[in-house]
Amino acid sequence: MRRSIGVEPKQGARVPRENTRRGLDRRRFLRRAGSATLLGVASGAATRELSGAETAPPVQPLRGPSEYDFDEVYDRLGTDSIRWDKAVEEYGPGIVAGMGVADMDFRAAPCVAKALAERCAHENWGYLHRPASYAQDVADWNRRRYGLEIDPETIVFTTGVHPGIIAALHTFSPPGGRVLMTTPTYDGFYTDIRFSRTVAEDCPMVVEDGRWSIDFDDFERRAQRCNTFILCNPQNPTGNCWSPADLMRMGEICLKHRVVVLADEIHCDLVTRGNTYTPFASLPDAEIVNNSLTFKSASKSFSLAAMKVAWYHTTNPDYLERVGSHTRADLSTLGMVATQAALNEGEPWLDDLLAYLDANHDFAESYVRRNMPLIRYVKAQGTYLAWLDTSALAARIGAKETAARESAQATEPVTPEKVVQRWFAERAGVFLNPGSRYGTGGDGYMRMNLASSRRVVEMALSKMADAMENA
Repeated sequence: MRRSIGVEPKQGARVPRENTRRGLDRRRFLRRAGSATLLGVASGAATRELSGAETAPPVQPLRGPSEYDFDEVYDRLGTDSIRWDKAVEEYGPGIVAGMGVADMDFRAAPCVAKALAERCAHENWGYLHRPASYAQDVADWNRRRYGLEIDPETIVFTTGVHPGIIAALHTFSPPGGRVLMTTPTYDGFYTDIRFSRTVAEDCPMVVEDGRWSIDFDDFERRAQRCNTFILCNPQNPTGNCWSPADLMRMGEICLKHRVVVLADEIHCDLVTRGNTYTPFASLPDAEIVNNSLTFKSASKSFSLAAMKVAWYHTTNPDYLERVGSHTRADLSTLGMVATQAALNEGEPWLDDLLAYLDANHDFAESYVRRNMPLIRYVKAQGTYLAWLDTSALAARIGAKETAARESAQATEPVTPEKVVQRWFAERAGVFLNPGSRYGTGGDGYMRMNLASSRRVVEMALSKMADAMENA
């Protein structure tokens, strides 16, 4: 049995008053649950031994010693966090690790907190004038990070990537039209498709040794009956960073069959060591690029999802005008202030974060390999998400049979992945996202968010491993 040591929130860490709602005391909660001990991120000291289990490796910041404490167990419970409070609402107070929804458990970049505090001190919330500097900041970020030149005049702000994609679907895909996607893919796209009254055309990817690739013959057959293609780059949930050759092939097929490429690149800043993000808009064929729009935001990179600011851009003036006619963005002052601060001053924080997330991926891959024989995980090339193959566990616990039995008596179908989600929630106190949410090919998988303190990641994995010892 693995030994667990209780984790206290770091001395001086904020403990929200809201934590007492629903009778939850976060400190007592973590003590009762038990978790991994502090691993000493700055020094790389490993102070925990787990009878043969992996210990977290030291983190090497990209710029020498880091001034940012990503190892703090930052308390979000009781703040109406979807990642934490929604999981507790669904499965009860036994949840000790909310590892589902894709946002991060770290404090915001200091530059963001400072900019928001300064703006709040103004104490006036009249209409915001958005100067050209906002679009210029987006263009400058892409030039600095990726060598991508974007005309600021072609950047359109929206309240999120979803509203932007929906505007494009309304523009190019008539009601009932088909929308091509390589699956499994981000489940939010299915919401966009339902909202636009279009139909998903899933193109199942091929997986070999944990790496996912596109069946381009199938892709082209399906493209012929579609108006739009939603590209996820880097890919959520599989973590693929598409190569220039892959992107060119997709682009060629879409151009040939007059399918507009809608490139969701919201995870572009989150790439693991040794991998590269290639912007679709950087491809060398101008015709292919002109047949696309790119959608981005700082919300994943800087955990600003609640700020509701995103943008899209294209080199095609006709597309820009047509999609613009379906776009309405009601942007908040604080959202714009936070985003501008992140783009202008947040790179040091992001660079150190990337080193920390990369080490989380390494730790998770090694821990799973050594301690979880019923799960397989190959390190993601991008995102902070782990796509776990839990098919062996599902077979061990009879998830398929349980799902069939429960579906026969339920108003909505129960998937085996939902059974696995419940199994981990009840036996390990860990909340994961069921792979069946991500379309064709998601069966047998669970999605795990690794954007947390190493201590929380280790706690979650340890509790999952303990639960499976008795499976």
